[in-house]
Amino acid sequence: MGIILIIAEAALELVPKSIAWHSAVKKHAKSKGKDATSILLDRSYHHAAMLNLKDAEKRGRPDIVHFTLLEATSIPLYFNDMLDVYIHTIDDKVIEVGKGVRLPKNYNRFVGLIEDLYVKKAIVSNEGNVLLSLHESRLSSLIDKIRPSRVIGLSRHGISKDAEYVAKQVINESKACIVIGGFAKGTFSQYTLDLFDQLISISSYSLEAHVVAARVLYEVEKVLCK
Repeated sequence: MGIILIIAEAALELVPKSIAWHSAVKKHAKSKGKDATSILLDRSYHHAAMLNLKDAEKRGRPDIVHFTLLEATSIPLYFNDMLDVYIHTIDDKVIEVGKGVRLPKNYNRFVGLIEDLYVKKAIVSNEGNVLLSLHESRLSSLIDKIRPSRVIGLSRHGISKDAEYVAKQVINESKACIVIGGFAKGTFSQYTLDLFDQLISISSYSLEAHVVAARVLYEVEKVLCK
């Protein structure tokens, strides 16, 4: 038995062509020795260039994905093959995380890894195991592919319940899926909300994605990894 975690509408994408001309983007790309459209959009460097982007407040935060992935892949639930992890990005790409992946803890190394993934479409270990793979996909297509028995979205706009409640819902399902937003501000699009069987809030505070993941996965782990 296991569960599925999806980090959805994640603020993880390459610099869009529409702002590749901006001086802030070009300067950052030059410092990395890469083309402007081959680097990750990052608000820390590209804030001025992002001002006119659509849904700008939900974009340019690769660090959110990094923190949440480190949390999800550094726990017994994942070590025991009871957790499958996917990232659905805001520009409709899906990254599948393989088994036994040890992600870089250093943020710059993580960024380099993901930029490499965008080029190669897959990161393969020396033993031939696919550690990360990337392909075009809407969130609905991903859910259709993995066919979960129940999809639970976590958002501050959901019904107020605690993390233990979420865990009980998950472990009573044959193949449950938990969806966490991978963005700093805003909320899920209506398109994404319509994919959920249930929308739950585990706190009256607006918690960061990695904190939500940590609290819910720990409650699941207490039952499944005794």
